[in-house]
Order: sequence, then structure tokens, then C-alpha cells
Amino acid sequence: MLRIDHWPACDRPLLVVALAGWVDAGSAGDGAVSALVEQLDGAQRFGAIDLADLLDLQQTRPTARFVDGGLRVIEWPEIELVAGRAGRDVVVVHGPEPSLRWPTVAGELVAAARRLGVSEAVTLGGMPALVSHRRPLPVLATATTRSLAQEAGAVRPDYLGPTGMQTVVQRALGEAGIGCVGLWVQVPQYVSGSPSPPAVRALLARVVERFGVDLDLASLDARVRRYLDRVEEGLAARPDVKEIVDRLDAQTEVVPTGDELVSEIEQFLRSQSDE
Repeated sequence: MLRIDHWPACDRPLLVVALAGWVDAGSAGDGAVSALVEQLDGAQRFGAIDLADLLDLQQTRPTARFVDGGLRVIEWPEIELVAGRAGRDVVVVHGPEPSLRWPTVAGELVAAARRLGVSEAVTLGGMPALVSHRRPLPVLATATTRSLAQEAGAVRPDYLGPTGMQTVVQRALGEAGIGCVGLWVQVPQYVSGSPSPPAVRALLARVVERFGVDLDLASLDARVRRYLDRVEEGLAARPDVKEIVDRLDAQTEVVPTGDELVSEIEQFLRSQSDE
């Protein structure tokens, strides 16, 4: 299942996992690993898991493109493995969440982590929450051991219910003796369906702080400012939504329910996006 082109030489690398699928509000995990890979020195893709037989392809479709000579090729969804350095060795696992054989996929990733000498791991994602875009976005954590949970800071211990592939991978890593922290940035519910640069930055800031990864976070600041400006423009155009956000920002007891209002802001952000 796991195809390795070559094994990179790594020294106790940090494993970073983000699998888009069941939940990744604001595309926070996906955006964070993309930004991380962009800053890796000597980034090299060294392996992949072909998901053609592990996905509902009507939900996660393959893509087509033209190559030289006008030939059209199909690119099938994959989970990619990329290695590089950002102050320390880092291995990134990212791609779509598979639909099938989760324990097998998790086992393949754990085996690769052992082969690479991974010393610790982190999974990244976003959760929709009743928070304001005008305030720093909270990042909550899960962990494979009590001591890791205490080190991770703000922990979310209260969730019971359906879960995603990342939690399965986290659990499998812990059972293999590789400590893993799950970082979940809390993304404002009313914009959770659109890519969120503030959520990406919040996740990467925690990765830098907790795991000693060397990243230039200032390079993300301009994107964050443009995004926040667009959100405020959207609120100015919808006073009814702005009133809800103002109350949320003031921490009054208001719950911004109503799919129509959420959809209006998401539609505005998509139409104004310059990225």
C-alpha cells in the first residue's frame, strides 16, 4: 500500500500529519502543512499511498491535466510523504482522508515512522467553534499520554462521538510508543467553510513553540490581514450577521446558528478571495 521511492536520511524527525476529510474547519490543517512544506529546506517527496481504491471517488475526485503533446492524464488522489528540514528534521504526511481500511493505512504510516526514527508526532486540524475572528484563535490539544497532554497546554477532554482518520493515526502512533499531540485550532463557525489564514498561522505558531520547528511566521501576516479585512467587508454588507458577531466578540450569550447566515458570509469570502 505504501510506495517508497527512497528512504530519506533523518535524525529523530518530527512527524506532522494532516488528512483533509471529515473535519478541517477553515482548511486549517491542510493549509498549515502546505505552508510548512513551502518552508522546508531540501523538501523531497519520498513516498505515497495511492488512494484510488480507498476513496469514494464521487466525493474526492481525481483530477485531469494536459501534458506536452496534448495528452490528457489523470492524477489519482494520494497521501504524500515529504521530508525536509526546518531547524530540525521534519516528515510531513498529507492528503485526503481515505474512505476505507483505516487501520491498515494507519499501520503503514506507523511502520514508516518507525523506519524513519520518528521521535514525536503532531496532527493538525481545525474545528468550527463559537469564537470571534477578531480575537486570537484558541488551539486545543489531545495527546497520547497524560504527560504529553499536560505539556500541550489547553486540552479538550470532553468530546465523545464520531472521529476522523487523524485520531486513528494518533492512537496508532501512541500504541507504537511514539508520543503524538493533536492540535485543533478553533475556527469561527460563521466562516469555517472558507480557508482561514489566521487558523493556519495559529496552528503553525503552536508547532514552532511546542516542537522547535524554525518557520517564518511573519510571511503569513499579510495574508492574515487581507483575510480579516475581507471578513469585515462582508460583515459591513450584512448588518444582521455583524450584530451576531459583535455580540459574540463581546462574549455575550448568543449562538450564531442559521445556515443561511453562515452561507452568506462564506459566499462573500469566496467571491472576494484574491488568493
